[in-house]
Amino acid sequence: MKIGFCGTMSVGKTTLVKALQEIPELKHYKFATERSAYLNSLGIPLNHETTIEGQTIFLAERVSELMQPNIITDRTIIDVMAFTKCARKTSIMDGQAFEEYAKRFVYLYDYIFYISPEGMVMEDNGIRETDLEYRQEIDKCIQKLVTKYRPVYFTIKGSTEERIRQILNIVKF
Repeated sequence: MKIGFCGTMSVGKTTLVKALQEIPELKHYKFATERSAYLNSLGIPLNHETTIEGQTIFLAERVSELMQPNIITDRTIIDVMAFTKCARKTSIMDGQAFEEYAKRFVYLYDYIFYISPEGMVMEDNGIRETDLEYRQEIDKCIQKLVTKYRPVYFTIKGSTEERIRQILNIVKF
């Protein structure tokens, strides 16, 4: 089974994936968290400064996750498409072409959970963007894309524990 979490920055996707690792029913799963700090250390620009080349690397990471059985990941193809479309250094034409190519992989997920930013405070981890307007722009784009390419997806919100209960009520492991 392939499960992905999508959502704008600082909504707790990575925290949720790390918490899911502690659940005994999920011991046979692999867990993937994005390596933004590592990629940024290689000179790959992030957030609104990203480039089509940088987003291609992020897309390759997400696709490589989808090639593994029983994976739970804190980012999806949807996230990559949204950050590409919202990038200042990516033309509208490049963003559309990237979306057209990337959309073919969205269907490989068994479940996509959209994590709402509702009630979530923006945290600065030294890597992620902290601009609230940009955060909202990404969130709106993610919502449009997930609705467009995954008409059946699940929205989760609340504390990490509440989110885990919501997931376990939907997915029967």
